[in-house]
Amino acid sequence: MTITEPTTSTEAPTSTAAATDLDAARADLRARLLDHGVLLDLGSPGLYGRSGVFERVYQAIDAAGVRSQADLDAEVLRFPPVEPLAAFERTDYIASFPDLAASISAFTGDDRTHRALLAARERGDRWESFLEPADLMLTPAVCHPLYGMLSGVLPAGGRTFDILGDSFRREPSLDPMRLQSFHMHEFVHVGTPDSATAHRDERIPVMRALLESFGLEVDVVPANDPFFGRVGQMLARNQVEQALKFEFVTPVYGHDHPWTAIGSANLHEDHFGTSFGIRTADGAVAHSACVAYGLERTTIALFAAHGTDPDAWPADVRTALAL
Repeated sequence: MTITEPTTSTEAPTSTAAATDLDAARADLRARLLDHGVLLDLGSPGLYGRSGVFERVYQAIDAAGVRSQADLDAEVLRFPPVEPLAAFERTDYIASFPDLAASISAFTGDDRTHRALLAARERGDRWESFLEPADLMLTPAVCHPLYGMLSGVLPAGGRTFDILGDSFRREPSLDPMRLQSFHMHEFVHVGTPDSATAHRDERIPVMRALLESFGLEVDVVPANDPFFGRVGQMLARNQVEQALKFEFVTPVYGHDHPWTAIGSANLHEDHFGTSFGIRTADGAVAHSACVAYGLERTTIALFAAHGTDPDAWPADVRTALAL
């Protein structure tokens, strides 16, 4: 299984000194973004408000991204930031990434239970245990709701989608490039093994050219998703060996530190086709693939590379972004 939010790449620091330097670089970028009012600290690691300056660049990046993929003539879909538990179960996400998943809970009690909740709150105790799990999950990958809609037989040639939405992963961090709540723009194709592979491979140079037009140094590297546990280590190795996932990485923290992913290109093979009963026109299990960019990560990468005043950015960068 693959997911589409990029991970931090490519290799971990090789020494304690390198790790300390990287932490200092992350802290410096975070401080600059907060001090200049680009991000607003909400008091929890990886959660920020965004200023008008941030939104201006964010929207420009996304508009440029959509223009770069216009030849796909993709069907546009937008989903809410939550998904039904039943659909989430079918993705098998909880088996691979239990540490990133988050469910929604709600109060379903009576007056007596409410009084007990208030008493616990008054004592300063944790009161969340009075909430019951709802049948909703915070969406960890924006394409998840798509596959249930496609159960059945695809038309000849498959289908291609433009999907933008919220993702949430419980991964608190003071690294401003690693958020808990973020947005991904994905261009997903569901079809035959050949058409899915072609979609991923043909989109890689398009996405790289887009990111480089923003004045970013970009490399495309094999990668793996952050699978959980000992079994996950084997899955990660297989993912790299089979070249299922590539990431678009940039040296946000300098060439002496691991480069950071701001986009990815993923081949899911038949994972979602099998889980959701999606078939091609000839009756075979459908394959899927996507190319995606992280909107917040790309935006912050631009602030890191060019400074926090977009009006002072190089002319060619501003032209590429139509700023």
